[in-house]
Amino acid sequence: MYTPKLYREEDRTKIVDFLRQNEFATLVTYDGEKPTGSHLLMEVVEEAENLFVNGHMSKANPQWKTFETNDEVLVIFQGPHTYISPTWYNHINVPTWNYQAVHVYGKTRIVTDTKETYEMLSRLVSRHEGISSYRMETLPQDFVEKEMKGIVAFQVEVTHIEANYKLSQNRSDGDYHNIISQLNEREDEMSRAVSEAMEKQR
Repeated sequence: MYTPKLYREEDRTKIVDFLRQNEFATLVTYDGEKPTGSHLLMEVVEEAENLFVNGHMSKANPQWKTFETNDEVLVIFQGPHTYISPTWYNHINVPTWNYQAVHVYGKTRIVTDTKETYEMLSRLVSRHEGISSYRMETLPQDFVEKEMKGIVAFQVEVTHIEANYKLSQNRSDGDYHNIISQLNEREDEMSRAVSEAMEKQR
């Protein structure tokens, strides 16, 4: 990913937090003829100095078959993004787009152990159900086993991360704060989220 130094984020803690807040990601591999991608819910796991991205997909999705032939895969985590009007500057300029994106590269293994797959799924359900009583452990286990046979679980061992937070860092303080103010005037969630990210950035 093209990542100018001005927009590059290198704080691991901030990056991991970002990944966890934007866990519906895009997995990209190469099938021998063309790039292929799937949009999947991911789980980011830290183990000491190591970082892993867990996921699963339908067994009917042929992308999992590319794991053995791909030495490296790409997982794209997209954060908030929005249009920035040149009328918000105190000088003539061009329109642009502010955004946050992180590219995660790594080696993939298919999870074949049933217990490990069950635990991965259980954590996802528990986290997203919150205070709901719905849990994998409370479901009929024969139903769970049947459903698990229809998916392929995988884990990406992260080897490299590129984080690009393009948030008007190249603007003067006056323009920067005016952009934030203008974004807060909008009613859409993306603009508000970019405004919040900018406030944290500077």
